[in-house]
Amino acid sequence: MIRNKNIVLTGASSGIGLEVLRLLSSESSNKILAVSRRAEEKLGFVGANIYVFNADVSKQSGVDAVFEKANEVFSGEKIDLFYANAGFPYYEEYNYTDWERILKIFETNTISPIYTYAKYLRHLAGREGHLAYTVSAIGQMAMPGYALYSATKFALHGFQQAIRLEKPGNMKLTCLYPIATNTNFFKVANPVEFEKPFPVQQPGVVARKMVAGIEAGKKFVFPSPLFTVSKVLMGVCPPVRTVYWKLETDKLERFKEKLKNLK
Repeated sequence: MIRNKNIVLTGASSGIGLEVLRLLSSESSNKILAVSRRAEEKLGFVGANIYVFNADVSKQSGVDAVFEKANEVFSGEKIDLFYANAGFPYYEEYNYTDWERILKIFETNTISPIYTYAKYLRHLAGREGHLAYTVSAIGQMAMPGYALYSATKFALHGFQQAIRLEKPGNMKLTCLYPIATNTNFFKVANPVEFEKPFPVQQPGVVARKMVAGIEAGKKFVFPSPLFTVSKVLMGVCPPVRTVYWKLETDKLERFKEKLKNLK
């Protein structure tokens, strides 16, 4: 059990972040700064050891504000664990020219956690600390319908890989690679209902494995054994991946046809 820690958690009001918040806050000795754009509205269950804070971490000003708020609520003590979990997807055929839409997803999913690393490194100033990221299984294998989301997560995966070669020994880094998780993720990805990718995992399972991985100081957490096995299988027998991609591409084609019928 993680105890007596000052913790910052972004993306705390839904999905995996909310389940992680429930687990970490069950230990009353932890102090948690729970961050999301609408944290004060959504986190009505909060206990005495949870401090809610509205911030848009897709912006530099939002990330800076989180560190300032943490300094306030933790009375100048260091942040023991910073879990940069905030992120969102699009599910779509990428065939448009919309610079702002592209920038929006990269700012949240990639630029923000990269910037957070340097902010946290400076905050620690040589003291021990633990940074955690939600990357995604899609950051290791792209998926049809998720071109931009895949790109943001591939970029974050590459960053964590490089930064492990640079980071000082006082900082631990744990990265989570969940498969599709049964959360509000799919409603955010597109307001029109679509077929979820296979397989789908429950957020409580993902959260429990991530918290256990952080506690154990693991570098990587893969909450789905099936994903771990399939990576090996697809590496040994590439046609398996081709078949899987074909099944998921068929889902995208059915979704595109659905959109046509809605017009």
